[in-house]
Parts: sequence; C-alpha cells; structure tokens
Amino acid sequence: MDKTELFLRELTQASGVSGYEADIRKVLKKHVSLLGDISIDRLGSLICRVHGTTNEPSVMIAAHMDQIGFMVKSITESGFIKFNSLGGWTNQIMIAHRVNIQTTRGNVIGVICGPSRDIMTDEERKKPIERKDIYIDIGGSSRKDVEATGVRIGDPIIPVSDFTILNVPGKTYMTKAFDDRIGCAALVAVIQNLKKDHPNTLYGVATVQEEVGVRGATTSVEAVNPDVAIILDVSTTTDVPGGNPDETGGKIGAGPALINYDPRMIPNLKLRDMAIETAAKFKIPLQVYSMEFGGYDGSTIHVHGIGVPSVVIGIPCRYAHSHNSIIARTDYDNAVKLTTALVKQLDKTSVAVLTPT
Repeated sequence: MDKTELFLRELTQASGVSGYEADIRKVLKKHVSLLGDISIDRLGSLICRVHGTTNEPSVMIAAHMDQIGFMVKSITESGFIKFNSLGGWTNQIMIAHRVNIQTTRGNVIGVICGPSRDIMTDEERKKPIERKDIYIDIGGSSRKDVEATGVRIGDPIIPVSDFTILNVPGKTYMTKAFDDRIGCAALVAVIQNLKKDHPNTLYGVATVQEEVGVRGATTSVEAVNPDVAIILDVSTTTDVPGGNPDETGGKIGAGPALINYDPRMIPNLKLRDMAIETAAKFKIPLQVYSMEFGGYDGSTIHVHGIGVPSVVIGIPCRYAHSHNSIIARTDYDNAVKLTTALVKQLDKTSVAVLTPT
C-alpha cells in the first residue's frame, strides 16, 4: 500500500458512528495537529485553522467524520439485540452483515439477522423484511448472556468491513465509511498541498453528526463564520445495473462531481462556475449533475448568518449507505487537485464578487 492507501485504511477502519466520533476524531487530530491551530466545538467537530499569506477572506472546507451505524435499543429476554439506526439504511442491505458493538468492556462481534428462512412460509419469503423483524445475534441464549458481555442500551454499533484494494485495472477501493472518511482524507491532503501558501485563512473542519441531521456543520459554522465554503463528500452514482445515467449521471473513475442541485442546497452560481473553469484550466475531469434526494453539510453552512457562498465537490461512491462502498482512486486524487487549486484562487477580490448583484 502507498501512503494514501494507508491513510484511507486508517480513517475508514476507525470507529465513529454519528454521536460517537471520539475514535475518528483522535485519528484526524493526530494528522492535522501540526498543520494548524486546533480547536473542537462543543458538539465535537474538529477545526483546524491554517494561516495563509493574508487573514481575509476566511475559507471553510468541511467534511463529516461520522459514518452510518447503529445503537443498542434493547435486549430481548431470549438474548437478541434490537437497535436504532444512525443514518439512512435500507432494510435488505443490513441483513447478514457483521457488526462490532463497542462496550465499556471491549468489542463484541455480532451479525444482523432477520426471520430465519427455515421458519418462513413460501409467501413470507417473497415479501420484503420489515424493520421490526431485524435484530443482532451475538450468540447468546438469554438477556443474561448478552449483559455478561458488557453490552448495554446506548452502546454504538459499527459495521465490520476491511479496507480492500480491488483487483480490476486501475485502483478501486472497497470498505465501509467512505461516506465521508474519503472527504476527510481529501481535506487533510488539501491542507498539506497548500503549505500555507494561500491568500486567505483556511479552516479545515471535520464535522460530527452529519448523518443524523447536519448537526456538526450547524455548530462549527458558527465557530468559523466563513466568507466562503467548500464541502467535500461522496456523490451518488448511476453506473450500476438499474441506474439511469440520463437522469443524474455519476460514474466512478470519471472525475469528481460538482453537485449542481440537491433538495437542501443550490450552490452559489459564481463559485460553481469558478470550480468548473478551474477544472477545465488544469485539465481535471469533472462531472456536473444533480441529486434528487439527500443533502450535505452545505445545507446549513450556506444559510449561516447573511449567507455563505458554498459549493459541494463529491467523490463518486457506489453503495455509500451500506457496509461496503466502492470508490476510484483517480476521483479522490482529482478532487484533491481541484479543491487545492480552488482555494488558491479565493482571495479577497474573488470572494467579494461571489455575492449576487
């Protein structure tokens, strides 16, 4: 593995479901502590302030550190664990995957299960599994068995998935939590690339609790009060069976994505055009498309105060809200190049003209 792959493995394998980000925050803090001034807001978002050649404007780059996961809701008398979802999950995607329950006494491995096929009727097998019928099995036979392992209500549950370099030509990676550890990795790489040679003050922010309502972005933007913002996250793809590329686009290996629309944010049009022109100038492949559902940290950042010109740069990701998602290395590298080049242009003059007239 090269340096980037080792970094991606470290970030994606760290624990940090929404509301329980201590482990991933510790990892990120280690990597940015020498790059700028570090602070943490009261919700837990990590803020790295990097002085450039001038104090103004203030540029915020945000990427969320939390991943989707679960939380122990209850333990049945027969020894099975019911759970809450932290972030968006589809029922059929959950089943048969291993999870790690983090307890105060150590990790407990289990598997997400639904009704056993052996006891289902032919008609029941044809129906989608309902959320109320899904549970976690850690091998116990009673509540007492489960409690003996240290599992208790409120414990976080993390999907288990190794970081894997896939075998197809070109580099593609598969693991959990690319949403949005890949954005966090890009954020760190951009700060490293700039080497404090940028005409602004840069705030690299790893936010918390994005998957449960962009909560960390809401508090951290108050702390930063930026003049302009770039949000780094994953973006949807339609390059899979059943996808319709004529509708939204999105393909791994075809370059980072500029999100032209999502239900919670329309980007600043001048900043959007600046990103498109920058990609063309540096011959960086760029996909421009819309998202018909979901949203990003930008949804709350762009309406902070009297408004913050904002844009989302996404790294195309297959199967983002699942135990295993896939990205292409070239998309990550090009997202870093584009964001680096964009930040270098955001001086006082260029940011001033982003305000609509």
